Order: sequence, then structure tokens, then C-alpha cells
Amino acid sequence: MATTGASRDAFGTRAGFILAAAGSAVGLGNMWRFSYQASEGGGAAFVLLYIGMTIILGIPLMLAEFGIGRRGQSAPVGALRRVVGPHSALVGWLGAVGSLLILSYYSVIAGWTVRYALEALFVGFPGDTGAHFGAVSAGGSAAAFHVGFMVATLLIVMAGIKGGIERVSLVLMPALFFIVAGLAVWAVTLDGAGEGYSVYLKPDVGDLMNPSVWRAAAAQAFFSLSLGMGAMMTFASYLDRQANLPQSATIVAYTDFGVAFVAGLVVFPVIFSFGLQGAVGASTVGALFIALPSAFDAMGAIGRVVGTAFFVALVVGALTSAISMLEVVTASFIDEFKVPRRTAATAAAILATLLGLLPALDTDVLGLMDKIAGEFLLVLGALLLAILGGWLVRKQMLEELAAGASPWWAAQVPRILAVLRFVVPPIVAAVLFFSARETVTTVVDFFRG
Repeated sequence: MATTGASRDAFGTRAGFILAAAGSAVGLGNMWRFSYQASEGGGAAFVLLYIGMTIILGIPLMLAEFGIGRRGQSAPVGALRRVVGPHSALVGWLGAVGSLLILSYYSVIAGWTVRYALEALFVGFPGDTGAHFGAVSAGGSAAAFHVGFMVATLLIVMAGIKGGIERVSLVLMPALFFIVAGLAVWAVTLDGAGEGYSVYLKPDVGDLMNPSVWRAAAAQAFFSLSLGMGAMMTFASYLDRQANLPQSATIVAYTDFGVAFVAGLVVFPVIFSFGLQGAVGASTVGALFIALPSAFDAMGAIGRVVGTAFFVALVVGALTSAISMLEVVTASFIDEFKVPRRTAATAAAILATLLGLLPALDTDVLGLMDKIAGEFLLVLGALLLAILGGWLVRKQMLEELAAGASPWWAAQVPRILAVLRFVVPPIVAAVLFFSARETVTTVVDFFRG
């Protein structure tokens, strides 16, 4: 078993690790994708299925990443090579490439949130939010905000685990929780909020039986929890064996769901209070960049304050997630090519920035990349991880996940691994089938123009 080398960076505190891991999970996926997917999936039906997918799929898969990462004491490529075997390094590279691709277009969307936060603060929201988004979502200005966001992400990752990622997470994550909770309290005061809560909190049995809602809930769990891309594996590689991995995974998963759920308590009341349901269902960006700014503009001065807080929260969530994705690629370069952190982080950031220029100039490319990397590659990575962690190195996982755990948590490890072996693979394989079919259709439609 590998041990932490003297020169390897590490988290300074357990809270720092948990908040960094939660920051990786909590991001635009909680407020951008979650709100849209919930609106498309019948509200409460999607929420219930998402909770189920988080418990059944999310926690076991996260523990597989935690276990392999801490045992291998390396980024995904090296950790899988050490713990599972040489050929499994390809799965690690799949995660690193997936992280790079997702970061490249994720940064473009994050750039939109930065722009909207600044506009809300200094000039207010435009009257025609749809036309405004169409004008700023692609082109030179979108590329500029994308580059600026990547620079900020790079500076944090260059500072290292303890001095950069942990320090930022200890400040930004509590701030994010405070802002989102405050917005949820405010949303209760809106006229018509009750109708939004009804759709969001009362499930329809018909929607619960819809296979597309099941697939969407599973894909959202993978995306939101940063599973299948090696982020959790990378963060766990900076831990010692005193950390309680099962408890940490549970805290991270429920924190991720909690932020997404509370964000829904903000988004749905606003949508129904201002009759914006159609704008939300029109596109994946409709809820956050067209419908909500329109509502904030209609509220006047209070809307500007609330809107600023909302988009600041989006920026914070986007930054903490982007940090984790850049760290996956950076750590892979450090471990595989033996280069200094600054060199590795700069190279990774340049690659992501250049790739991101394509979706920054054309939102159709963004949608294509999201299908390929944000859904298909993540699900494929999750399936391979379940097989590797649950079947090929089961004994090592039993030992690693129990190390540092309290007696109660250690007793849960065999049960969790049983779920990882027998329950997770068939569900993820089914999701992968539908994701592959949709991805192929999206790719064909894109190139047919």
C-alpha cells in the first residue's frame, strides 16, 4: 500500500477536505442543471428520484473514488495503476480527459454568471433578458469572461492544496450556504410561491414511472457529485488514513443535495410567481439566464439586490467546482510527467482555455460537448469505476474504507460495497445505454447542421 510521500501536498484539516469535496460537488449543476431537469421531470418526481440516485449510486461510487484515491496516493491515472493494475490507468486518463473537456465549457457558463453578477451589481438587469442573453452568450465577450474565469481558477490551483484549494473552500463554501439559505427565506414572501412549492414538492406517480426522468436523475447525480471524472479520487489522495471516508462521503453527498434542493426552493417560487414556466422549459439555460433575470428586473430595486446575491452564489459554486476539475488534470500532469505544480496547472489551464473558445463562440458546440463529456463520459467512467472498485479490488476497498472509520461506519462498508457490486453496475449500464443513444443523436444532428 502506498503511503503519503514527504513532498506530496495534503489537506490541513478534515473540514478543509470535506468543504473542498463538497465544493467540487456543489456548483452550477445544483442550480443550473438541477432546476432545469426538475422542471422537465415534473418537479417533485425528479427530486425524489435524484435523492434515490444519490443514495444508491452516488455514495457508493464516491466511496470507490475515495478508497482508490487514498490508497493509491496519486491522481486517477497513478492511483488506478497502483491499486488495480497497469491497464486500469486508461480509466484514469478517461477521467482526466473528461475533467478537461467539462472544465472547458463549464468555464464558459461560469463566465456568463460572472457577467450577470457584475451587471446586476452595477447596471441592473436588461428589460429583454432573452435578447440580452442571445447577445452575450457567444462571441468575443463570452470568450473574454471565459478566459478571465480560467485565470482566477488557475491562480487558486497554483497555490496548492492547503494554501489554495483548502483556504478558498473554507471561505467560499460557508458563504455559498448562507446566500442560498437567505434567498430561500426571501422566496417564501413571493405571491404565487405556493404553486411553485406544490410542483416542486408533490410528486406525480406518472412522472416517477418515466424512464427519461430516471435517466436524467442519474445523469444529474453523476454530474453534480463530480463522479466519473476523478475529482473525488484526486482529493482523497491528499488524505491520511485517519480520515473517516464513509462518513465524509455521506456528508458531501447530502451537502450537495441540500444545496440543490434549497436552490429549487428559490427558483420554483420565482418561476411560478412571475409565470415563467415556458421560459424555463425552452432550454437548459432558460431557468437561470432568461427567466430569473426577467423576474428580478420586474421586482425593481429589491430584485436587483436579490439577483446580485443569486448570481454571486452561482459564481462561488462555479469556482469551487472548476477548481476541482483543474486539479484533476494538474495532479495527473504532476504525477505522470514529474513537473512542478505551477507548470502543470498552467499547462492544464491553457488547454482548457483553448478548448473553451469553441463553446464560447458557438453555444451549439457547448451543447454538444455537454452531451459527450457531461453525460456520456461521466456515466462511462462511473460504470468502469463500479466494476473496478466493487469487483477487481474488493478486498483492498474493504480494508481502505474501514481504516479511520468509527466502528459503526466500518460496519456499513461491506453493505455499501455490496451495493457497489450488484446494484450500481446494472443501473449505470442502463443509464449509459440511453446516454449513448442520445449522444449519438446529438452528434449526428450537430454535424448535419
